[in-house]
Amino acid sequence: MADSFEPAPAGGAEPGTGAAGDTGVAGAPRKEPIRVLVVDDHALFRRGLEIVLAQEEDIQVVGEAGDGAEATEKAADLLPDIVLMDVRMPRRGGIEACTSIKEVAPSAKIIMLTMSDEEADLYEAIKAGATGYLLKEISTDEVATAIRAVADGQSQISPSMASKLLTEFKSMIQRTDERRLVPAPRLTDRELEVLKLVATGMNNRDIAKELFISENTVKNHVRNILEKLQLHSRMEAVVYAMREKILEIR
Repeated sequence: MADSFEPAPAGGAEPGTGAAGDTGVAGAPRKEPIRVLVVDDHALFRRGLEIVLAQEEDIQVVGEAGDGAEATEKAADLLPDIVLMDVRMPRRGGIEACTSIKEVAPSAKIIMLTMSDEEADLYEAIKAGATGYLLKEISTDEVATAIRAVADGQSQISPSMASKLLTEFKSMIQRTDERRLVPAPRLTDRELEVLKLVATGMNNRDIAKELFISENTVKNHVRNILEKLQLHSRMEAVVYAMREKILEIR
């Protein structure tokens, strides 16, 4: 269940995710390639992604679609591990399709790959269930890296969009001072430390180094945080924690 909130590496930087072929279960090698459904309204772009990803031994493109409606049908039939999808497409856009895809293929994780750098699109995509939001300006190598990271249980957001997201969260806290209807679940001091580092965009490996603990321990802390808060991703946990003033990003 645990996701991580991690900006995608810029310029081919060290991704800080699990090694190629890892699963979300620490130490367990992936027995099958990551099955990917590519969704974009430009056939040439879809074909380009297929050619690039075909070079990755641990990634397999199992299908493609030209819009959100077709993507939902293909997802139901193919049950991919990852859906790589554009935001704005004819007939049905990617954000609208997220909810439908989650209904027909609950285990599929969705990465938005788009030209849109609008904060509203990012926020709506996250609310709709997307686990990643990448701008098309990233390199082809970074696409494969993001697919592996999301398959490993982490979330990927382009650095510029992650910055906008955190800025929006901070503004949201400053704009509202709503009273809590239900007391917030208590997090341990260590869980708060982990959550604060997650909120800065640090990945599991860097958090482990910062706190002098193992990556497995970090993942366990994140899992506990999500269970206590009854949330589904680290991004949701950060939003919740800031809204409830459990933590503040300065």
